[in-house]
Amino acid sequence: MKLKIGDEILVTAGKDKGRRGKIDKIFPKIEKVRIEGINVYKKFRKAAMGQAGQVNDVSRPLPFANVSLICPKCGKQTRVGYEVDKKGGKTRICLKCKSAITNNSKEK
Repeated sequence: MKLKIGDEILVTAGKDKGRRGKIDKIFPKIEKVRIEGINVYKKFRKAAMGQAGQVNDVSRPLPFANVSLICPKCGKQTRVGYEVDKKGGKTRICLKCKSAITNNSKEK
């Protein structure tokens, strides 16, 4: 996959177009990503079993096509390419500045 948890992205379409954020969770089967603080909607809960009703904020996932990776080195919106080592390992690279894209966050 070209996107990973912890990558900084730019939203390119939708109601939050132009906003930046970090990937919180990836849903590969439905090709969507959830970004913390972006595409937030209200979830209304009814009162039940003695608890009061409440309103919660919920982040909904966005399609892969509506987000773009931001290169950590040059800071520009970019596409992701791959570079294959002689040992058979693949590394993600920025197609604008040709630098390696590293992600130091721990995946869930």
